[in-house]
Amino acid sequence: MQFNQWLKQAIARLKMSKNPRRDAYILLCFITGKSYSYVLAFSEIVLTLKQEYQLEQLLIRRINNEPIAYLIGECEFWSLLLKISPVTIIPRIDTECLVERALELLPISACRVLDLGTGTGAIALALASERPDCYFFGIDCSADAIFLALSNAVNLHISNVSFLTGSWFKPVLRQKFNLIVSNPPYIDQSDPHLLQSDIMYEPYRALVAPEHGIAYLRHIIKFAPYYLINNSWLVIEHGWQQGKRVRQLMCERGFTQVSTKKDYSNHERITSGRFVLFLAKIS
Repeated sequence: MQFNQWLKQAIARLKMSKNPRRDAYILLCFITGKSYSYVLAFSEIVLTLKQEYQLEQLLIRRINNEPIAYLIGECEFWSLLLKISPVTIIPRIDTECLVERALELLPISACRVLDLGTGTGAIALALASERPDCYFFGIDCSADAIFLALSNAVNLHISNVSFLTGSWFKPVLRQKFNLIVSNPPYIDQSDPHLLQSDIMYEPYRALVAPEHGIAYLRHIIKFAPYYLINNSWLVIEHGWQQGKRVRQLMCERGFTQVSTKKDYSNHERITSGRFVLFLAKIS
């Protein structure tokens, strides 16, 4: 079967996808090791029997709504190509808004930054790639996720970052940071989005939080002041309907200059607050 023949039948079978053409090309490029432009230019090249078999296996999995990132084991975030596996959620484009906000708030001089619930390491690595003068720490409770994040750091040749296994702040007790960022689980366990076929493949523990999705957001906001130096920032991602509650929690905790940034879909997504020692409630 030729490249163009396989693409035609694959696109027809991928009706469940939002972008069947894109998915088909990604799978073909992945299995053949060829670029998109090569596949376009040499569309009459014949697939080997092994390639046809491999493509059929991936196509069946994609038809069953398994995310493309899991099928090919990688995705792009902040122009960085990251290794991906089902032990972590797939980094979303809207999380780049968190990276943007963190970069705005980082001091001009060298500093220390903490990323809570790092997963693939996407946020820490994106920030580290932009600020090689700073040092970044990523924490996740999953040892498998930390191994994946470490692999991404090595593959991307980013050395100003460390990844630690543990629950939230525990691996860095008594340490202080100039900025804390986090994209924790924040979905309510009754949220109908969890029934979407693609999300069902992602790890439940990395998506869902108790207390209608607020529990981990509350925990981070409560304890962040113990780990922030004076006049530093907490930047946190949350659900599009949680902005008001997160701002309230930050203000109650004594954070100042609390504000929320919208994502690329114009939904409230990233809230930041400044820790000022003589104003914050750290008891």
